[in-house]
Amino acid sequence: MPHAYKFGIEEEYFLVDAETKTVAREMPEAFLNAAEAATAGQVKGELLQSQIEAATLPHTDVRQARAELRYLRQTVAEVAADHGLAILAAGTHPTAFWKRAQQTATERYDVVMDDLQMIGQRNMLCGLHVHVELPDPDDRVDVMCRILPYLPLFVALATSSPFWQARPTGLKGYRLAAYDELPRTGVPELFRTREEFDAYVAALVRARVIEDSSYIWWAIRPSLLNPTLELRAPDSCTLVEDGVAIAALYRTLAHHLYVNRWRNADLDAVARAIIVENKWQAQRYGVHATFAAEDGAVTVAEMLERVICDTAADAAALGCTAEIDRCRAIVGAGTSADAQLAVFEAHKQNGSRGAALRAVTDWIAAATLQ
Repeated sequence: MPHAYKFGIEEEYFLVDAETKTVAREMPEAFLNAAEAATAGQVKGELLQSQIEAATLPHTDVRQARAELRYLRQTVAEVAADHGLAILAAGTHPTAFWKRAQQTATERYDVVMDDLQMIGQRNMLCGLHVHVELPDPDDRVDVMCRILPYLPLFVALATSSPFWQARPTGLKGYRLAAYDELPRTGVPELFRTREEFDAYVAALVRARVIEDSSYIWWAIRPSLLNPTLELRAPDSCTLVEDGVAIAALYRTLAHHLYVNRWRNADLDAVARAIIVENKWQAQRYGVHATFAAEDGAVTVAEMLERVICDTAADAAALGCTAEIDRCRAIVGAGTSADAQLAVFEAHKQNGSRGAALRAVTDWIAAATLQ
């Protein structure tokens, strides 16, 4: 039997007051217990009490993954409503102030916060993580390296964080600007083999800098707990369809690169530097960005078309063609960030800045459950 390239999706949400849509400072223990019970443990708390994470089971059928993701959002929302709360799927909460956030009390998070200090307290951010299982787990580092040129594309398609602490940032994806303050984040180094990656991790563990590789928070990494390659760059997508489309595109690219070992095998320091620049362009402009390439400038739309053309056979083999086509719709209509800014500008003209921000949080809350 051919390898299934199983995949799973993890989403982080903001927990907010159901009426005002302001971020919750504390997560009621009764809510978390009820959410965990209602989802058979597929929901858990996060670093800050204003955040919660939902994770699908491993899937081979993208339609089943979509259905489960909708179910998880609806279930968490229903449990939250019983406690006067709601959920928002976005990279940043438009009006949240990080100084008011409270850490979740667990042993791991105590260690993380003690190490990160104020940078950890500022982590009022929610992301989308996609796991893909490869035929040979030892090849995850090689595929991770060769998929790096596409990281900016995933960032651009997922932008949902144009606001920070009640003001427009000027970026479509501010989340990574804040997240990359953390150590061991951003674009990975050009490791080619598992042995190189393991040597890096071992050096940090011996120095007692980290306990294990789960403390490496790159935009993409080999998972410690699962035999998967984990994409971590995207913002949490407000629309379920957008998150599923990005997951399908990532799974298809992972399949394509595993099969075609020659593609991007010659990445060097110059290529990585261009990837870092393109990641910034994606954060700044979202799907309206222009990327640098060896043959000149390329728009997000042009890069997406090249990827879809190159991976058409892979998408067909995995049953992801329709979902990947959704990525074209994201580029054409804009991301959650574009929609949030449009709502903000429309309401700012007719009312106060505060009312405009409230309209944005209302839109996110409604769109999260569409």
